Amino acid sequence: MSASHEQGVPNSASLERDARLAHADGHEVDPGEIALGVVIGRTSEFFDFFVYAIGSVLVFPHLFFPDYDPFTGTLYSFAIFSLAFVARPVGSFIFTAIDRRYGRGTKLTIALFLLGGSTCAISFLPGYTRIGAEAVVLLALFRIGQGVALGGAWDGLASLLALNAPERKRGWYAMMPQLGAPLGFLLAGGLFAFLINSLPPGDFLEWGWRYPFFVAFALNVVALFARLRLVATREFANMLNKHELEPVKISELVRNDGLSIVIGAFVPLACFALFHLVTVFPLAWISLNSDRSPANILTTQMLGAVVALGTVVLSGIIADRIGRRRLLAIGAGLIAVFSFAAPLLLAAGRTGETVFLLLGFALLGLSFGQASGAVASRFASRFRYTGSALTSDIAWLVGAGFAPLVVLALSSWWGIGAIGGYLLSGAICTLLALTSNRQLEMRDT
Repeated sequence: MSASHEQGVPNSASLERDARLAHADGHEVDPGEIALGVVIGRTSEFFDFFVYAIGSVLVFPHLFFPDYDPFTGTLYSFAIFSLAFVARPVGSFIFTAIDRRYGRGTKLTIALFLLGGSTCAISFLPGYTRIGAEAVVLLALFRIGQGVALGGAWDGLASLLALNAPERKRGWYAMMPQLGAPLGFLLAGGLFAFLINSLPPGDFLEWGWRYPFFVAFALNVVALFARLRLVATREFANMLNKHELEPVKISELVRNDGLSIVIGAFVPLACFALFHLVTVFPLAWISLNSDRSPANILTTQMLGAVVALGTVVLSGIIADRIGRRRLLAIGAGLIAVFSFAAPLLLAAGRTGETVFLLLGFALLGLSFGQASGAVASRFASRFRYTGSALTSDIAWLVGAGFAPLVVLALSSWWGIGAIGGYLLSGAICTLLALTSNRQLEMRDT
């Protein structure tokens, strides 16, 4: 498949070559087809992510920590939620080695079946009242499995899309993978809201919550075939041969482009900090501190996700006109302003909560829409594939991995103003990273 794979070691090169022949229908795969595969893959990953996230608020505190009050149980649940973000960089190390030795098709197949298998296994877990602490240990192990798998699920298709995008539409194509986040939330939130409204509370906690985890496994299988279809395209093979999207050793990446990893990890910090503070945290905070039903909160958040879809698309239009770096700086500035209003809105009752969610999702889409493109553009073509994966893992870990746990704890101990401080710190980090990375705007042109 590539020069980096060791001679004599079986890999997925022949399978990918056969797939290319099977799909050789006389036309070149255009950016639109690549975009569709990217959106399908990202939607499936984010659906899986949000299914677990919603479960960590509405189910796991009751199922795995029944001896604690709701607040403490939610904190413990969020602690396990964070494990996946710690495990993601480990997954990147492991699956980069698999990619180099056995091929990208083998890597993706293992990673997505590990992701789907871990998710499906969670759906079969008994609660603490049945098997005791072993239930919590198993939940943590499967959550780590999800994180390791996500580290290996990076397929390079977003970079392939960016490299195939028309010269003046790079921002437009860079936003397409990001559509997967609001789409994934709409699917996950809608499914949970339906189950909550349709089932008695006892049935939902006993078996109803398990259904979305089964669906996540099925979507992962569909996404796997959609992504393997594109991995097998002539364009992908040609770029591998040109060293455009080829895996490199992590040690080589760090040695040659370590500064890009550091700066790239901090560039999207503002939107990554906001990400969990409009999706996971409000569901927990509002449920714990009001009589508003979870289904009602999810419905409002789904409306926010629709708004985010629109602003993600808008980010592509704006980025192509003013440049990605400038848009990211504007987004970080708006998030900094929002950080002062956020605590006041969350403390203003149902109307304030709704405004917080809708405005927060709008800002999230505007900044998140160009986040992945900003990470990838930091790297020279030789390091883009591996560099984008590792940098994204670190950015999620630093900016979002512990956000629900930290902000919920601080908000309870020191007041809701903690959410504003967390958002402001993320915005400042983004602005500082952009200041040290002025070449980013030049690479967009």
